[in-house]
Amino acid sequence: MIRMDRRQFLTLAAGPVALAWTPRIAYAQGMITPGETDVLAVIDVQNCFVPGGTLPVPEGDRIIPIINRLAPAFRHVVITQDWHTKGHISFASSHPGKKPFETTSLPYGTQVLWPDHCIQGTPDADLHKDLKIPHAELIIRKGYRQHVDSYSAFLEADRKTKTGLTGYLKERGLARVFFVGLATDFCVAWSALDARKAGFEALVIEDATRGIDAGGSLGKAWADMTGAGVKRIQFGGVRRAGTVFGHANRRYGAPVMGPRFMAGSDAVPRRHGPHTVPPAGRRRPPSAL
Repeated sequence: MIRMDRRQFLTLAAGPVALAWTPRIAYAQGMITPGETDVLAVIDVQNCFVPGGTLPVPEGDRIIPIINRLAPAFRHVVITQDWHTKGHISFASSHPGKKPFETTSLPYGTQVLWPDHCIQGTPDADLHKDLKIPHAELIIRKGYRQHVDSYSAFLEADRKTKTGLTGYLKERGLARVFFVGLATDFCVAWSALDARKAGFEALVIEDATRGIDAGGSLGKAWADMTGAGVKRIQFGGVRRAGTVFGHANRRYGAPVMGPRFMAGSDAVPRRHGPHTVPPAGRRRPPSAL
């Protein structure tokens, strides 16, 4: 019979625990912590682009809780808003005989024709009511010129007309832009590509976006972004002071992870040591997360 003292037992017992936690620690060390020269760009999270809207992106509403949880990681946030006139040139209804998602040739190139959407002053064009980013510093509207479409937050579709965002970011000393929103393969991708052309570092937080994927557009967009040096990251790769975002929190409906949270499937907050869960009735309420 093998005997061992308490110290030997604890050393052996701690081995699997240490191994189990090692990847988590390494993962946390690889987090990106947004700083003073970083900005979160929330692209077109509007009623028209979510289910029930005039141009819905599949699961477009699913990203809103993620963006809300992500935004406090950033001191600087800008929001874009598609803001079309009635009878806009990008609408299929403005081209007799054309249907939505067909194309036509315009002076600035091939234009995808869309259903009427995001018309100025309509509820359809409003930012989604569940988007909660009170500290956003700028809302920039695009697509309001009657005869040119606009996907990018930086340039209209003629690739010459500027929105003013480049100058705004540079004058404020902001150098790295994190993109979230709708849709991945159009407004998000065009914005990220133009950010790179303007000299900014650009990152797209993939699981905080959703795509339309019309005729392979999503795959092409990612290929174009990768080729331009746009970084593709996940929500779990962003940290803010005291919080690391990562594992899904089914209890509270948004991803959370970090030193105050248990790494298990339900991400129950813990406050009583590294391997214990507080008793019932003493867990932090959702509002405290």
